[in-house]
Amino acid sequence: MAELDHLAVAAATLEEGVAAVEAALGVALVPGGQHAAMATHNRLLGLGPREYLEVIATDPGAEPPGRPRWFGLDRFAGPPRLTHWIARVEDLDAALAAAPDGAGRATDLSRAAFRWRFGVPDDGRHPFDDCFPALIEWQGDRHPAAALPESGCRLLRLEIAHPDPTALTAALPVRDPRVVIVAGHPALRVTISTPHGERTLA
Repeated sequence: MAELDHLAVAAATLEEGVAAVEAALGVALVPGGQHAAMATHNRLLGLGPREYLEVIATDPGAEPPGRPRWFGLDRFAGPPRLTHWIARVEDLDAALAAAPDGAGRATDLSRAAFRWRFGVPDDGRHPFDDCFPALIEWQGDRHPAAALPESGCRLLRLEIAHPDPTALTAALPVRDPRVVIVAGHPALRVTISTPHGERTLA
């Protein structure tokens, strides 16, 4: 089985995304880095020892990646919003083989000292209208959450709306009581405990 690893808030620019998340949660994000293979960059917020949130956007200073960027950033428009969630697996090849069609190809990626394998869809879209999690296998014992400062924030609930909640639930590799599937237009909404009380992002 898989475990919830992190959440991705997409934005037209990193600055816009960071401002929106910091205003919503009342806490500061910290520097992340660049992803040369995807021409993106991010900033991060720790949600505990093995979970975090990232704001991610196209890196305007990077060379085009020559393939669709992850998290639908090539087609992203509008205000910053929670667009994807990422599940951690021990064997990415096996997880992708068991996942719905379109979950991606196993791709080796890195940022600074972190190394991982990621299921990258050919068209940048994940199954179930991006409601199915992206799959990640961390390499070695390094994980970004462990390197982040304590934020006082913790994930309480991830609500995922989809027109076919039964099929999505059956396909999910994650069994986590905080992950709740409901019927509706495809959308993600998260409730986070912060030093200022419970806050939501959508």
